[in-house]
Amino acid sequence: MPRGPRLDAPGVLHHVMVRGIERRPIFQDDRDRTDFVARLAAQAEAGTLVLYAWALLPNHAHLLVRTGSHPLARSMRSLLTGYAGAFNRRHKRVGHLFQNRYKSVVVEEEPYLLELVRYLHLNPLRAKLVPDLWALERYPWTGHAALCGRMPRPWQATTEILSQFAREPRRARAAYRAFVAAGTSQGHRDDLQGGGLIRSLGGWKAVQGLRRGREAYMADERILGTSAFVEGVLREAEAQIEARLERQPRSLDLATLVQRVGKGLGLTAEAVCGRSRVPPAPEARQIVAYLWVHQLGRPASELARFWGQGRSHVSWAAKRGAEVVQAWSDRIPEWCC
Repeated sequence: MPRGPRLDAPGVLHHVMVRGIERRPIFQDDRDRTDFVARLAAQAEAGTLVLYAWALLPNHAHLLVRTGSHPLARSMRSLLTGYAGAFNRRHKRVGHLFQNRYKSVVVEEEPYLLELVRYLHLNPLRAKLVPDLWALERYPWTGHAALCGRMPRPWQATTEILSQFAREPRRARAAYRAFVAAGTSQGHRDDLQGGGLIRSLGGWKAVQGLRRGREAYMADERILGTSAFVEGVLREAEAQIEARLERQPRSLDLATLVQRVGKGLGLTAEAVCGRSRVPPAPEARQIVAYLWVHQLGRPASELARFWGQGRSHVSWAAKRGAEVVQAWSDRIPEWCC
């Protein structure tokens, strides 16, 4: 089953997971890791996100971030697109580096913030990249070294985490180390991977005991938290969608929509309606299809005739356009109003 649109808003806490395509490495050497960390630091320094924890593994990476001045999708697009391009140039390769789109899980801060900080930072130990906790403190490719005071990372939100343990930094670090050490025996934890009500109630068997309708609404892999938190997040997401739909001009004609999407991406209407596969022309057509079919509720057959394409192609483009719109949501209003 495909994942739904991303859930996001200013101040929302996310566990983000990025994986290499076909489980291939996304970091081949320390130069790659240094480049990725520098790009991550730039996002944090710019205030587009707040970074609490991070860990780089050979073929994937984990981030625990709070949405800042930009939507998460915009920050991640900048981070991953820039890194993938540099990686391909360095290693003389072409094609996709990452497996599909990254996964992001909205996290309920209490009790999961500190649990995830610990869990993410123990990844290199579980993966046997380091032999023990002493080595983990000196391992440069997680945020753990900064929290332990071993490696300055002024762009990492260490104060916010350490203040959860004690006011005085030295005591806070000692308490944090003890907290991390207590988690070494836990191993892999499915309960920290998202799943909303499924996780919080103890699995699908418990969810099946709920009345129909409500179970589908509250069991959502995009959210990690209690059932009340899950329900609140989804209710807010629905309200945001409804508000956006109410602002949509239902009388917008197809030619005007094409023109506005093209203007938003710096393309002519002719370029949007053409057959070019050079970005962002394909994405522009997908956005048009999504807005026309799903947001404006207009028939796919009408757009198919306009483009001289089959109806199935328009339906596919509309489905793909939903992901593009989610990634570029900060620019959508100027196209549609």
